[in-house]
Amino acid sequence: MPKVSGLLLASERRAIAGLAGLYASRMLGLFMVLPVLALYADELSGSTPLLIGLALGGYGLTQAVLQIPFGLLSDRVGRKPVIAFGLCLFMLGSLVAAQADSIFGIILGRCLQGSGAVAAAIMALLADQTREAVRTVAMATIGLSIGVAFGVAMVLGPLVSMHAGLSGVFWLTAGLALIGLVVLWKLVPSAPRRVQHRDVGLDRRQLASVFRRRDLWRLDASIFLLHLLLMAIFVAVPLRLVDAGVEVSRHGGVYLSVMAVAFVIMVPLVIVAEKRRRMKLMCLSAVAAITLSLLGLGLVGGLNGLLAWLMVFFTAFNLLEATLPSMLSKLAPAGAKGTAMGIYSTGQFLGAFLGGVLGGWISQEWGLDAVLFSCALLGLGWFFVMTGMSPPRHLSSEIVVLDKRYQDDSLSVLTDRFSRIAGVEDVMVVPSECLAYLKVDHEYLDQQALAELIGLAKGEDACRV
Repeated sequence: MPKVSGLLLASERRAIAGLAGLYASRMLGLFMVLPVLALYADELSGSTPLLIGLALGGYGLTQAVLQIPFGLLSDRVGRKPVIAFGLCLFMLGSLVAAQADSIFGIILGRCLQGSGAVAAAIMALLADQTREAVRTVAMATIGLSIGVAFGVAMVLGPLVSMHAGLSGVFWLTAGLALIGLVVLWKLVPSAPRRVQHRDVGLDRRQLASVFRRRDLWRLDASIFLLHLLLMAIFVAVPLRLVDAGVEVSRHGGVYLSVMAVAFVIMVPLVIVAEKRRRMKLMCLSAVAAITLSLLGLGLVGGLNGLLAWLMVFFTAFNLLEATLPSMLSKLAPAGAKGTAMGIYSTGQFLGAFLGGVLGGWISQEWGLDAVLFSCALLGLGWFFVMTGMSPPRHLSSEIVVLDKRYQDDSLSVLTDRFSRIAGVEDVMVVPSECLAYLKVDHEYLDQQALAELIGLAKGEDACRV
């Protein structure tokens, strides 16, 4: 069997760049409204704090409901048609919101934006376009694009709204969707749809078993609460900045400075978590920091205090955004990472929806400070839930491309052969795909035995994902 190169092919580079840009532009459009909607609510008829919160988080409900069906639909009718349809829905929602003069129009537009739930289809198309050997690079690029989109949205939203109002933000997102359609059809190369991507895509047959795994519940709850708290505080934070004397025109600069400092602090913490195997410590520290920052935001009134606590919040937020998926990858069963990620993402979007509604309702009934104190109380409960988490073992997911001479072996025989190799902790063999999905501990992995089993020359490694 020929060696699979880890270097990106030209077609793979095009696909990764195009899909990362498409994903980022879509997330940019969803996030840009967060720092500005509460500030422009007075211009919208029928506006109440509860409805503002619903407008902020409304996209999360339709995302959560439709992302799995859209992913499964893409398996049937093709990736590009489903992604194009989702982008059209996103653009329609942006146009509805751009022309709305009431909060109800904004809510409708945001829900339509979220109904273009094409994240799973984009990831499946990315898997179609890339080999297993370079899948890690492709996935990391998408993840990086999401983080960059969030940071840019925090800065761009206030800047655009300052010159073009709230409607200008939505007109821009409609334009981004249109550009996304052009990128999809002109820049992303076509590729044959493959049978299954268990490392990326969702498998309906695994849903029940993965959902029942208690070791994944805490991670699903964590991403749910993280995005619930994020949406809830944006009901209050923009108004708190105004109360502290920050003009709306300067909000973009405030978020830029806060996010830049938070990113610089976050990077070494991620390295400590991964390289020194301190995942649980970093996770607990981040949850504690979020809880303290929410309490601090509720107590302080001066600008310097607000900026300091916002920096703490976003440092911890970014740290969890980076480490929670890594922990999920380590804990998910072999061959079920894509399914586990689908459940995880659904929790994220539900959290965004409920966070907006909860933040708006609390603000309407008890005021802005109550939003922050209530969020701090949720953070405290979250911290105690996470203390019971076992430190995740540092296992890696690998996909082994089987030599053709093993395709005729029975499932049980192949599974037993892989299981007996030192360092292989979990195995799923799929002879019909000529693939084996492994969870391995590289500290103890017998590379030579693995190479011999799959018929590769001595010293060659499996295709890592």
